[in-house]
Amino acid sequence: MFTIITNLINNIIINDVPTPWGLYFQDSATPNHEGIIELHDNIMFYLVLILCLVSWLLYSIVKDSSKNPLPHKYLVHGQTIEIIWTILPAVVLLVIAFPSFILLYLCDEVISPAMTIKAIGLQWYWKYEYSDFINDSGETIEFESYVIPEDLLEDGQLRLLDTDASIVCPVNTHIRFIVSAADVIHDFAVPSLGIKIDACPGRLNQVSALIQREGVYYGQCSELCGVAHSAMPIKVEVVSLKEFLTWLNEQ
Repeated sequence: MFTIITNLINNIIINDVPTPWGLYFQDSATPNHEGIIELHDNIMFYLVLILCLVSWLLYSIVKDSSKNPLPHKYLVHGQTIEIIWTILPAVVLLVIAFPSFILLYLCDEVISPAMTIKAIGLQWYWKYEYSDFINDSGETIEFESYVIPEDLLEDGQLRLLDTDASIVCPVNTHIRFIVSAADVIHDFAVPSLGIKIDACPGRLNQVSALIQREGVYYGQCSELCGVAHSAMPIKVEVVSLKEFLTWLNEQ
């Protein structure tokens, strides 16, 4: 009983998982995701202002058109209002575009990563390769990750999210993910890490992450890839450097 309660508490505290009826982002674990949330909040601010302005204009026009100076049946041209509704949207778009482009290029930059992990999508599972590390047999560390079937789930494990093998990463380490596919287009997406990148056959895409806190992070294939598309979860375990080195020695 104590073990079950401990597992449930751990899932609540350290597992970044989707929540029922969630209307906002998962908690950030990387600077990239923090930037995405900040950009979203900034854009939402301008969208709310635009919504209020347009709603007020519509209400003012509809409320009492006979006494309202805004609508006028003989008004065929208004230079002032033409200038306003041309310049104002352009300014708003520029204010939104500059932070968006800055964040986009910052997320695309992969400069001097400390380690590289390859993720290959297949129908319907993921294959991972730690190409920077070689085991005693002179081979790179690689393994396959499959979803745990519902009838084999243990207490505390998550339906369609837990896997039999997970990506293990050290905390506070600049990691490059090289993503590809062996058959059809897949998508490697982990919301808490701010990662979402297509896995295309015959093409290598890359994205980086600096995970700033330990925990368990879940993602899923986000590109329709066949009948078992929903059975391609991604599980990332972020541990201390000491625990990561111990895990490497066991491979």
